[in-house]
Amino acid sequence: MKFHTTAILLLFWLGVFTVHKIKGNASSQPMRKFRCVDLSTKQLNIRNLASYEKQQVPTDAIMFITAGGIRICVSPNQKWVQAAIKRIDERRAAKRK
Repeated sequence: MKFHTTAILLLFWLGVFTVHKIKGNASSQPMRKFRCVDLSTKQLNIRNLASYEKQQVPTDAIMFITAGGIRICVSPNQKWVQAAIKRIDERRAAKRK
């Protein structure tokens, strides 16, 4: 009976170690957490936008990030989007100087 209990405990700890090891390896992989699926149709105030990211998968989009950390996805084909990207890039270049 004592051997049976020891064997069960050993299998339990091996299972815990294996699950922990798998989770550790998977979570250490660099992954993007936010993906654009739905695109907003509203024009945003350019002054409130702090940065942007380009995305091609699952849909072609620009993800604007506000100063407050809010992420808003829009179509890259709109004129105001191109103007906003240009303004953000100009701000970044001015900070580097």
